[in-house]
Amino acid sequence: MSRVADFWRSLRGQPRRQGATAMPTVRYATSPLLASRTPPWRVKFMIGGIGLGFAVLIGRAAWIQIVHNDFYLQQGASRYERRIELQANRGRILDRNGELLASSVPAPSLWAIPKDLEASDADLRKLARLLGMPVADLKKRLGSNPNFVWLRRKVEDGVAQQVAALKIKGVYELREARRQYPEGESAAHIVGFTNIEDEGQEGVELAYQKQLAGRDGSRHVIKDRLGRPVESVGDMVPAVDGQSIRLAIDAKVQFYAYQRIRDAVLQHKAKAGSVVVLDAVAGEVLALANVPSYTPDDRRNLTGAQLRNRALTDTFEPGSTMKPIVVSLALDTKRVRPDTLISTAPGRLTIDGSTISDSHAHGDLTVEQVIQKSSNVGTAKLALQMQPREMWEIFTAVGLGQKPQIGFPGAVTGRLRPYKSWRRIEQVTMSYGYGLSASLFQLAQAYTIFATDGELIPMTMLKRDGAADAGGARKAAQGGAGEGPRPVLAFKTAFRPGSEDEAMPQPLGEPTQVHGVRVITPDTARAVRKMLNLATLSGGTAPKAQTMGYSVGGKTGTAHKVEGRGYSGNKYRAWFVGIAPISKPRIVVAVMVDEPSNGVYYGGEVAAPVFSQVVQQTLHRLGVVPDMEVQSQILSNVAAEVESF
Repeated sequence: MSRVADFWRSLRGQPRRQGATAMPTVRYATSPLLASRTPPWRVKFMIGGIGLGFAVLIGRAAWIQIVHNDFYLQQGASRYERRIELQANRGRILDRNGELLASSVPAPSLWAIPKDLEASDADLRKLARLLGMPVADLKKRLGSNPNFVWLRRKVEDGVAQQVAALKIKGVYELREARRQYPEGESAAHIVGFTNIEDEGQEGVELAYQKQLAGRDGSRHVIKDRLGRPVESVGDMVPAVDGQSIRLAIDAKVQFYAYQRIRDAVLQHKAKAGSVVVLDAVAGEVLALANVPSYTPDDRRNLTGAQLRNRALTDTFEPGSTMKPIVVSLALDTKRVRPDTLISTAPGRLTIDGSTISDSHAHGDLTVEQVIQKSSNVGTAKLALQMQPREMWEIFTAVGLGQKPQIGFPGAVTGRLRPYKSWRRIEQVTMSYGYGLSASLFQLAQAYTIFATDGELIPMTMLKRDGAADAGGARKAAQGGAGEGPRPVLAFKTAFRPGSEDEAMPQPLGEPTQVHGVRVITPDTARAVRKMLNLATLSGGTAPKAQTMGYSVGGKTGTAHKVEGRGYSGNKYRAWFVGIAPISKPRIVVAVMVDEPSNGVYYGGEVAAPVFSQVVQQTLHRLGVVPDMEVQSQILSNVAAEVESF
């Protein structure tokens, strides 16, 4: 402090105090540096530099705050503002009575941030085992992206709980919606399935993807540094849930049909089989089952053979099932009557160098017996009385060569060549089902002309308005147990007379009659129906089609399978198409068994018993009153006529 005081005294010209250390005297006023004049340009340069700096700062501020502020606002918002997607609930798929065929349930999905992952090799091995993948695959997945990877989506709750118990830092859980299918493999080919993103891939899930999916919503929020929403900004766009789809399918009938065709395929060591059940009054598909099938919830080992909806996608030469259609044309054009005699002796007929034959000689047969005995010769002689155009027109009228209009993916047209190219022998072979092709569904729909007094009924996979039983309608409207009401998509038919407001739900077993396009007269339809009934009685080709309590009628079919350019000598398809009850037809059932190889292959032996079982269970389910006295005899003991094919 003393030195500082002495310094200030020296500046003021005062003597320093005694004993103080001498300090050099500095006179700033006489300093040469301070005495020199500063050049004017230097002052201007400094002032200009400072001004320019301020101008740059002001310009930059204007650019950020006024001119280009959108970019910076966006960048700022991206650091604290987030768009949260509000996922729409996928609609349910219901059967005709409101039973669930497909619905969505919450499921945990596991994901990770690899750069934050803290796990030992032992932890990774445990994690890989729970995820059902090799450790190498898990490490490869974790190395694909440092910021985010899916480990496994939509796992079981038990798996998610075990993964959480490992307490691995960097592994997280997210809740998503997983599709579940209560009916499993029995309804797989109808319902279909979705992929991991909940998009329909097959069946109804694909056909009605837009209606089922709904529309996702969104919500903008401000998040804190921990990612927690703290404030909503802007308007919220609500999610619109998907519509529920109400099918015409009856889950119980579908299960019965699947069980019966599965048992037949196993019993006869067949390659595959299909069943179609149609409500010929309401114009609805009650069941459509195929074997082999698959479980929609677990498709890890799914093959193409399992995936094929054979009843709609596979076509084959329909064989003897075409004979009633040809006979109905002959009756409708007054060429013959049911009791007209046709000579089929000696059981063979040669046309243009080709010989067709019956299983054995029948002699003279009435038109009714031609159907009952399934005579190729008798049918051929009827066909020779007709013009090719006439046969082509009735084949087309019943839906052959045309894609079924049921709003379902995969349905095929089959093959029906233009009549102008038919040779005489081809016209004859087409009369008993060779030279054209159709799917099992097309055959089933074609037979509705016999069940409805001559009209081809349009079919739908959706439940028609006004054809539901009251209990089922209430259950569907309520949305099922545990859920609120949800819009249900049903079929609004253009074929039913009257307005929608006039259509009221009908009692169980009495649906509203749907009208279609007339193909044959009512008298002809009733006459052919009687012939179909004779085919299932003693002396016919299908007594095993008989059903306890109900009168039935139908036609067998057996054909060699096409291989290359010819026919296989030991591979067959067997089928049966029929209606029940004969007195007041309600349903049409078509059965096909592909390549039976256990000693029998005729349609009357292989497919007719399946028809019998499905008819009995279906009519009982629909509440149709039996029209015959139930007898105790064993129907399978009745001798069957050997079918010509």
